[in-house]
Amino acid sequence: MTIAERQVGTVTVLAPAGKIVLDNTGALKGKVTSLLTSGSKQIIIDLAGVTMIDSSGLGELVSCHTAASREKGSVNLINLGKRTTDLLVMTKLIMVFNVYDSEKEALASFSA
Repeated sequence: MTIAERQVGTVTVLAPAGKIVLDNTGALKGKVTSLLTSGSKQIIIDLAGVTMIDSSGLGELVSCHTAASREKGSVNLINLGKRTTDLLVMTKLIMVFNVYDSEKEALASFSA
């Protein structure tokens, strides 16, 4: 898995590509933790490039959300895709995350 990073104003957009699975867990949480430590509290994770998420990957997303909440930050998810959306609905994690259809909506949520 690779993780692209870019800034949109005060918001950091992370775009992981590949699989978020047991073999590479920790990379995304490490990136989010690093951002939070450096003062970036508004983070969007764009899942458009993610081809698969297993239970460990879900755990990593929850860890990112928890770490951000602890630091008075926020992680928004965008571009989930049908399989990821179904997975979050089945596990009821859809109620935990701030999920948006587009980057524009996610960016607007930070200024609301």
